[in-house]
Amino acid sequence: MTARLSASPISGRPWSGRRWLVLAPHPDDETLGAGALIAQAGSAGCLAALVYLTDGSGSHPSGDSKAGRLIVAREREARLALRRLTGARSSAPLFLRWKDASPEQIGSPVFERSRRKLVALCVRLRVDVLATTALQEPHCDHTAAAGLARAVQASARRRLEIAEYLVWGAPPGGRAHQRLVTNPMRPGVRRHALAAHRSQLTASHGIGFRLPKDERTMTPHDLLYVRRR
Repeated sequence: MTARLSASPISGRPWSGRRWLVLAPHPDDETLGAGALIAQAGSAGCLAALVYLTDGSGSHPSGDSKAGRLIVAREREARLALRRLTGARSSAPLFLRWKDASPEQIGSPVFERSRRKLVALCVRLRVDVLATTALQEPHCDHTAAAGLARAVQASARRRLEIAEYLVWGAPPGGRAHQRLVTNPMRPGVRRHALAAHRSQLTASHGIGFRLPKDERTMTPHDLLYVRRR
């Protein structure tokens, strides 16, 4: 509660009206870590895009044919979650389709294609803030998303802030970051959006990852962290 009270609202100056691009490592991270941000930015007409880094196929052990079906299912779930968060049939998310749990190295052809695609997207959609998972998050894909965001920021042809959100990690300590807070979501919206990700909550695709029940209890607001210049 103290952290929330000491944070600046994104509905206030100078953040109000800025356009947001949300980069999520996997389908479901958008709801867990940035659901309130997506809902608020979407309602205000400031959600430029939602981009997924990986194809999500690493959540279940499977051969190539089953992996293909899982990728299709997870992308369908992601589109439904976005509709539930924004309450509208907004623009479809973009899928970069990196292989799940095998992040690309900086400078690889796939990394560079993704960087150029996001730079162009940020210019075309007039993005002001790129929200991504925090660099200290424990999952390799979450760290990779943070690294890609920084590469995009470094080569963007417009001023671009990075705001980090948390899914699994602990908040950054010290005074190096400014804390931002979203408006609270309407009751039930985030849980309804998370329910779209059936592959991560049920046995619909067989043995595989299940989001722990204690991780399904989410706050009505999001905290974001912007490194001070």
